[in-house]
Amino acid sequence: MKYSPGLEQNPLPYSPFKSCTVPRPIGWLSSISADGVENLAPYSQWQNLTFDPPMVMFSANQYPDGRRKDTVLNAEQTGWFVWNMATWNLREAVNISAMALPPQENEFDRAGVTRAAADMAPGPMVAESPVHFECRYMSTHRLIGDSNVGTIDVVFARVERIHIDDTVVTPDGKLDIPKIRPIARMGYFDYTVVTDTFEMRVPGSTRDAEMGLQGQSA
Repeated sequence: MKYSPGLEQNPLPYSPFKSCTVPRPIGWLSSISADGVENLAPYSQWQNLTFDPPMVMFSANQYPDGRRKDTVLNAEQTGWFVWNMATWNLREAVNISAMALPPQENEFDRAGVTRAAADMAPGPMVAESPVHFECRYMSTHRLIGDSNVGTIDVVFARVERIHIDDTVVTPDGKLDIPKIRPIARMGYFDYTVVTDTFEMRVPGSTRDAEMGLQGQSA
């Protein structure tokens, strides 16, 4: 089968698009507004951009009525947000924080997670998460879709502080991913969890290439 999304009706009962780009890391982002309202929400369109210096991005679809997401507004207004690693043990809290709550209800409280003070960012972090990035806002790039909900804000940021729980670091100084068990977004209502890893090295790689693949600058 094949079809042109902009011209033809999807031939399947459910759109396959989001189920093709998988698994997608979850940007579980905490932030705070200029007037002190905390926010916690997951974004499945999240990714690192480069490692020298470390930069990240997330993409946030607008609401059907055209309102922009609180995380985007908070990042623009305060200049900061925090990424909290989403894990198997925190999966229910991640899902609850995706709810559209009324302004007076706090996602930290509804999800049952503990606040931890960040070093640089003004808003709290999720204490139970094993890894955090404190991200300094850089810019927003808006892409206009065919509908309000299809229109997105792509937010770019620089990672200024990284927190890692010592208990998830192996004796040789690597993150113990099978122990952490990060979760990732699939399509439909599906998620996956990382429990197995394997290593492959590119044949004939130069020293500089090897360092880059490991996230080290030459």
